[in-house]
Amino acid sequence: MQQTVKLQPAEAYQPPRFTVYQHRQIDKIEQLDKLPEHLRFQMKVVANVFPFRVNNFVIEELIDWDKVPNDPVFQLTFPQRGMLDDESYEQMADLLSREHTPEEVFNLATKIRQKLNPHPAGQMEKNVPEYEGERVDGIQHKYKETVLFFPSQGQYCHSYCTFCFRWAQFVGKATRFNNNDAELLHNYLAEHTEVTDLLMTGGDPMVMRTVKLRKYLEALKEPRFDHIRTIRIGTKSLTFWPFRYVTDPDAQELLALLKELVDAGKHVSIMAHVNHKQELRTEVTREAIKLIRKTGAQIRTQAPLLNNINVDADMWADMWKEQTQLGMIPYYMFIERDTGAKRYFEIPLHKTWETFREAYKQVSGVSRTVRGPSMSAGPGKVEVSGVTEVAGEKVFVLRFIQARNPDWVQRPFFAKFDENAHWLDDLKPAFGEEKFFWQDEYDAM
Repeated sequence: MQQTVKLQPAEAYQPPRFTVYQHRQIDKIEQLDKLPEHLRFQMKVVANVFPFRVNNFVIEELIDWDKVPNDPVFQLTFPQRGMLDDESYEQMADLLSREHTPEEVFNLATKIRQKLNPHPAGQMEKNVPEYEGERVDGIQHKYKETVLFFPSQGQYCHSYCTFCFRWAQFVGKATRFNNNDAELLHNYLAEHTEVTDLLMTGGDPMVMRTVKLRKYLEALKEPRFDHIRTIRIGTKSLTFWPFRYVTDPDAQELLALLKELVDAGKHVSIMAHVNHKQELRTEVTREAIKLIRKTGAQIRTQAPLLNNINVDADMWADMWKEQTQLGMIPYYMFIERDTGAKRYFEIPLHKTWETFREAYKQVSGVSRTVRGPSMSAGPGKVEVSGVTEVAGEKVFVLRFIQARNPDWVQRPFFAKFDENAHWLDDLKPAFGEEKFFWQDEYDAM
């Protein structure tokens, strides 16, 4: 039996008609007319390589057009010249500047994309499990207790983020990773009783209609899934289309589903991606937060530290404080993954730690639930715990927050300090060691 969660009157939040623009409609975005022609051309070039999708709510409510191109949400959603290396950019710019066919553009874009590490951290080689002797596309099982599921109907978003580490999901069938077999998901979870957490991810599962989301989640109330204690839903909808919870035609049904799962004893957590405090400024987002919390579900917030978007430690501190005030739980500061347009967004590891530390020391204990800065690398989630000097050697202090082998978790290890290191693969062991303690076991996996 579905339960209802009382909504504010619809007239209190006049929902705009959802309008989305992709790379072929970029010229129809009126606000871009104020930009110089060369900037608009650069965006078209990059948008033919990386996925581009932005909706009217983001354009009209979240971007300060007087601050463009430096506005953080503009940088977050509109493609920028620096996202491509010079050679790739010039190749695509040259093609678009002369007579060309869609097939030529697609073929060149595919060639460029293959150089950009579309599926990092062993996602396709090491994370995909087998069920009844066959590989299960659409499921990842990297950590013992957590399964990720990629529902086919949720493999796009209300708007795309320029930094997205799952950009390959949105550029063609050859690089897409998804599944629409709810029975297969349920059978896999029922067999793997070591799993306690299911993470619905994408894309964005909240683009799905509730009836489709229910198909995957409702069965988890059954006794055979008592071992599934936590249901997480990764989403950007809370700030990019908050009407999903407030005025969408099936908003009440969505909130009712969350409440049913909570009432059945599940810990339900909305994993909200919030990259800048500017995203939290609309009243409809604040109303969506209230309605979700009324269901008993929690909201955890996470985001990577990104050059050109959110490098200001004071902004992070203010954002964590505001999130806490609104009833959300600051959860992770990530390090930009080694994929896609990382060259434009990445920051040296020592600076990520400095930014995290400067922000962290400004907040009280209730906001110090946040962890990081963390790399979701091949062997696991590696936190940069600090930079210090040991026995006369300057080093990074590292630890696993999560790992392919649970025995690695919370064991500190050390890497030589390198001011140019941006990712785990750039680091070398400190103190004359040849390998990190986990290296041989990981290589053998």
